[in-house]
Amino acid sequence: MHGLTNRAIQCFVTDSYGASKWVECAQMADLGFIDFESMLIYPDQMTQDILNAASAVLERPRVDLMEDIGTYLVSHTNTEALRRLLRFGGVTFVEFLHSLDDLPGRTHLAVPDLDMPQIELLDHSESQFSLVCKSPVEGFGNVMMGILRAMADDYGVLALLEHTGSGQGVETISINLVVTEFSAGRSFDLGARVG
Repeated sequence: MHGLTNRAIQCFVTDSYGASKWVECAQMADLGFIDFESMLIYPDQMTQDILNAASAVLERPRVDLMEDIGTYLVSHTNTEALRRLLRFGGVTFVEFLHSLDDLPGRTHLAVPDLDMPQIELLDHSESQFSLVCKSPVEGFGNVMMGILRAMADDYGVLALLEHTGSGQGVETISINLVVTEFSAGRSFDLGARVG
């Protein structure tokens, strides 16, 4: 597993619960070190071990923990760059959803050795979609749930999301857009401001 993935888990735990909780997680997972290096490759099992340890230390079910990680990735001040990258996917939430199919390819351009899970958006109507996630990491669909919830808020959209099942490395999320202009959303400018 790419170090960026493991580092994201480390940053989530540290920023949300404190450095001492992260040290506890690293010790419980028997990593043999405290800090993940962003550009190294680690055994896939190490990612599973640290997720299981974090679930135990933080006393959170793993699926809830992974959704929290997804929310963190696009809503915390330390991860603003990822939020901005995702907002470039479209002016509306629906445009953003359609841009998700291209996310693994765009990520690969920036970090060639980062293998992103496969993502496919299925249209059922103008307001109903399914997001199919294929990943070797169980629970990636929950990470996407957290990302989608945070991005829906970011766009000011009221959306009902449901993890509708998983099996053989495939997870599906049902997306139902209830109100597309529910609130003002967060401000976003394509260009940088000169001040």
